[in-house]
Amino acid sequence: MTETIPDETRTLFARPWVFIRGVPAMKFLPPEGPPEIAFAGRSNVGKSSLINALIGQKGLARTSNTPGRTQELNYFVPDGFSGAKDDLPPLALVDMPGYGFAQAPKDMVDRWTKLVFDYLRGRVTLKRVYVLIDGRHGIKKIDDEVLDLLDKAAVSYQIVLTKTDKIGEKAVPHLMADTLAKISKRPAAFPVVLATSSEKNRGLDDLRQAIVTATAG
Repeated sequence: MTETIPDETRTLFARPWVFIRGVPAMKFLPPEGPPEIAFAGRSNVGKSSLINALIGQKGLARTSNTPGRTQELNYFVPDGFSGAKDDLPPLALVDMPGYGFAQAPKDMVDRWTKLVFDYLRGRVTLKRVYVLIDGRHGIKKIDDEVLDLLDKAAVSYQIVLTKTDKIGEKAVPHLMADTLAKISKRPAAFPVVLATSSEKNRGLDDLRQAIVTATAG
């Protein structure tokens, strides 16, 4: 059973959020300040939909049926902070380019891939990466390759299953246990798997609390 989410966590995600920057290359990253949480996943895994559901704002993170639409590191922060050193937002969410799509030119894929990998290796304020896995398909080979990279980079990551409303409620615990078993020996994997549904608003409080806990540590 999900624990009651603390008031400070609820308040953080209930306030308006804004898009502040799209980063096409490392030199355009904002100055390191607030802790950052990044979201990674295959194209069409429901990454933008989950971010929108997480902060309760439809359309903030762009969604599309076209794989590979997110081509930059897109930064979102709670509204109402100036960005000055004494008025930094408490948290930044980073929507990373989706991986595993086949419709984009190879040079574009290589460019996006380099950006993501450089960001993962070099961002001190990055506290955790949430790797989204489509609950209907589980961990695929391309996901394993990304998890290998995160392990090598020693970047803490946690698996978030998406679209779990599509597989039936009784199947979710089995999928969570199977996924946890698959990552149990990975050194950088956080040993808790989260199950979510953006469409049904399931598991979002668990994810919100996990994010707050990760950034506080």
